[in-house]
Amino acid sequence: MGMSTGGGGSSLNNEINVTPMIDVLLVLLIIFMMIIPMSRKAIDTQLPDPNPQPSQPNVAPDQIVLEILPDEKFAINKEDVPKDQLLTRLKSLYDPRPEKIIFVKGDTMVKYSDVIWAMDQARGAGVRVIGVAPK
Repeated sequence: MGMSTGGGGSSLNNEINVTPMIDVLLVLLIIFMMIIPMSRKAIDTQLPDPNPQPSQPNVAPDQIVLEILPDEKFAINKEDVPKDQLLTRLKSLYDPRPEKIIFVKGDTMVKYSDVIWAMDQARGAGVRVIGVAPK
């Protein structure tokens, strides 16, 4: 009867195999490298200047502002213009100008139809761009 005790040329190895642990660490590193940029949520903000400079008047000399006032009154750059002369006054202003831009301000008590009528008169005078300015 022969019995083998297993003592031939094999010996026990008591060193830890670190290859699987390094593989796991590399996988975790890749996961964190992917997750961190996606988790950042930034909002670009532009804060007001804490020491604002005095503001300039709203109307530049080359801008034309048409104001529609209550009781069918109109004003071009604070100059009163009668309703029947609005088209001719706008034409005389816009014929020599290369930029055909007007800003329209409607009073809160004015009918919407009066604002549209004034905008139509401006279009008839050759205005190409109409900007609506708050009152």
